[in-house]
Amino acid sequence: MGAGVGNGVVGNGATWSGRWVTQRLGIELVGDPELTDLLGLAVRDNPRRAQLLVSQVLGKHVPQQPGLVLGAGRRLGAAVRELLGEPASGSAVVLGFAETATGLGHCLADELDARYLHSTRRPVAGMAPVAGFEEPHSHATSHLLLPESLELLAHGDPLVLVDDELSTGQTVLNTIEALHSSWPRERYVLAALVDLRGSADRERLAAFAAELGVSVEVVALAQGRVRLPAGTRARARELVATLGVPGESRQSTRGELVRAELPWPVGVPEGGRHGFWPAQRRALASALPELGERLAKELAGHERRVLVLGCEELSYAPLRLAEALELALGSSGASSVSVSFSTTTRSPVLAVDDPGYAIRTGLAFPAHGSPAEGGGIRFAYNVAPGREAARRFEAIVLVVDAATDTPELHATDGLLARLRAVTDRVVLVVLPVWRPGAVAARPDEPLTCPPVVPLPSPLRGPAFSSYPADEVGWLLTDLSAIALEAPTEEREEAVQSGGAHYAESLPVEYHPGPEYLELFQQALRGSARRIALAVGTVAETLVRERGRDLVLASLARAGTPVGILIRRWLAAEHGIDAPHYAISIIRGRGVDPVALRYLTERHEPHRVVFVDGWTGKGAIARELAEALAGTPFDPDLAVLADPGRCVRTFGTREDFLIPSACLNSTVSGLISRTVLRADLIGPGDFHGAKYYQELAPADVSRAFLDTVTQWFPAVRQEAVSGAPTDAERVPTWAGWAAVERISAEYGIGSLNLVKPGVGETTRVLLRRVPWRILARRGAGADLDHVRLLAAQRGVPVEEVDALPYSCVGLIHPRFSRGATGVTGKAI
Repeated sequence: MGAGVGNGVVGNGATWSGRWVTQRLGIELVGDPELTDLLGLAVRDNPRRAQLLVSQVLGKHVPQQPGLVLGAGRRLGAAVRELLGEPASGSAVVLGFAETATGLGHCLADELDARYLHSTRRPVAGMAPVAGFEEPHSHATSHLLLPESLELLAHGDPLVLVDDELSTGQTVLNTIEALHSSWPRERYVLAALVDLRGSADRERLAAFAAELGVSVEVVALAQGRVRLPAGTRARARELVATLGVPGESRQSTRGELVRAELPWPVGVPEGGRHGFWPAQRRALASALPELGERLAKELAGHERRVLVLGCEELSYAPLRLAEALELALGSSGASSVSVSFSTTTRSPVLAVDDPGYAIRTGLAFPAHGSPAEGGGIRFAYNVAPGREAARRFEAIVLVVDAATDTPELHATDGLLARLRAVTDRVVLVVLPVWRPGAVAARPDEPLTCPPVVPLPSPLRGPAFSSYPADEVGWLLTDLSAIALEAPTEEREEAVQSGGAHYAESLPVEYHPGPEYLELFQQALRGSARRIALAVGTVAETLVRERGRDLVLASLARAGTPVGILIRRWLAAEHGIDAPHYAISIIRGRGVDPVALRYLTERHEPHRVVFVDGWTGKGAIARELAEALAGTPFDPDLAVLADPGRCVRTFGTREDFLIPSACLNSTVSGLISRTVLRADLIGPGDFHGAKYYQELAPADVSRAFLDTVTQWFPAVRQEAVSGAPTDAERVPTWAGWAAVERISAEYGIGSLNLVKPGVGETTRVLLRRVPWRILARRGAGADLDHVRLLAAQRGVPVEEVDALPYSCVGLIHPRFSRGATGVTGKAI
């Protein structure tokens, strides 16, 4: 094993990009001479590890020629082929680790012409991970495996696990352990650019393999060790505290932004998140020349240096586009143009503009993926030129997928703005997100797309609902002819015992008496102006932030009247004819995926606004965010009232009575709540619901809307001028915390049984088995209908102090039919 780096000069005579760290922290690389050609050093902002080993050939933190990046992956693949021999190398499965090695693993799989899959940190709605594991030292530790076909992992073929470096080997041990119980095989290969494990790590791997009774072999381009003097972490933290990671500089936008429309080949995923087959590899190779030529035409023509920048896990497709662009420029006579490749990253790293340091400059920007991937700040390193003008890129081609082409990407402090501040031209390329299911079942089958299943059409009034046809299209299946109702007590017992999901049946519709209907009318007269103001505040916020090209998707059914009111405001005040749909969301089951597909195929997803009536503790807001993770939809829910402080877009945060909460179908177009049952709803169907035409004599749906709409002119100015500030809009989730406290104080045990807010409390009294009602002491007429319903059902109302809501409804926590007391025993 070679000596450590001393003079800071590498084999080609250039300054080694780890010298600065070695001189200040004493960190050294010891081992094969090639180590310093492959690696530089930087200082992490990470309490788990002080140093970042910065690959010079990966195209992650350091922009590099695409041929060199591809070559490193293929060299590693050739070494794996030599180890495995034929035919084992041809039948191997390759697994890359997110985010750093997604592209490297794909290049290795290319060399073997093998099946490929990489781990991901992006959950996908409707897909359950087949495995998950942890990467202990990483800045973001959780990995998911989401193959669309288990053929990728089945059989006993060798599994090649690819990472950029092996530091301890713990990540790959976690992975093998997670996979081996379901897909056992005899042989595993660990492939990395550098192997930096110590003797104890090697012994642990050998013992692990022996215990499983498998072969685990290691292939690397170079081997060595990292020498860390005592106290390195503390001194590294001092450096970061003194010099800081990039992030707060503000530069004026000056570079031109153009959007390139590339004909991405049908049937080819943008990456290996769900798998990548040899047939898809060949299809991409055939399409690349045309893609390169199209991309070359988007450049201004005077560039000397061009960067193709990928986005975190999206590495391989941008790398291949960089290669294709380089070839296209060469064939057009622009061979003097230098094309480089790198990607953005989650990792916060100290930037020092010194030739002896690997991370010269850093651009910081807000995350622009789905909330489920985690928010916070992301980084693009060595993209800005720093002090050396010769390092400046005249054009940057940013490649993202449709799920990350979000408002955050285009924000004034977003990645596009950061890039435009350091270059003359930014070319934005948005690749389509691969939909699982659009792949051949086996790698030897021809590449085809699945047959297109026709989508159902929206239901509209008067055939379905009492609303006019132009007010809302219901993305639902009509189940009106099917008996789905069950007594409240029977449903509650089935749900709490785990014998049924609440969405598999319907409560018997509540028929309000004259006294209760008069309370509704009083509430409507007393709150119509306040509701109109809340509608206007929400609508004006949406126009201001999202523009005029809005599509409303209300959550059936409580969100539907609100969606119609927002649509009416947009039409009256702005002349906007916004499409409006009602879709189903079910706690524990997510948003109707067929409805999302309908919206995706007819509208730009980032234009869709999801609408509901109010928030309680925020369970539906969380359900929506989880269901939309990994999709191009914006999960920011718009509501009239947000007493739970769970969303950014709201009309008010007061917990006041919205009269539509007082009734069920008779204030919601005579539509039931939604139903999802496998024997009724097929894979190509919308979720279901019923239309209660027989309740038409009691219907006040349109009267409610018209009463509120009459107040629009009176509140117009207040709605425009009285919007909450950015600071006031930040969710605090105070309602969720209050529910947790109440659940503990009353010994309930399940947050699902605590329903905060006047709207949710009303629902408890109408269609669940209520246990008791907590009312804020001094609450006035907003709770008259709650007290009336509680008296009719014999439910105690308990006056309490310091309640953040007007009231809270508690569902019976130990219910069985006949239970009445706190013990749950029949009397």
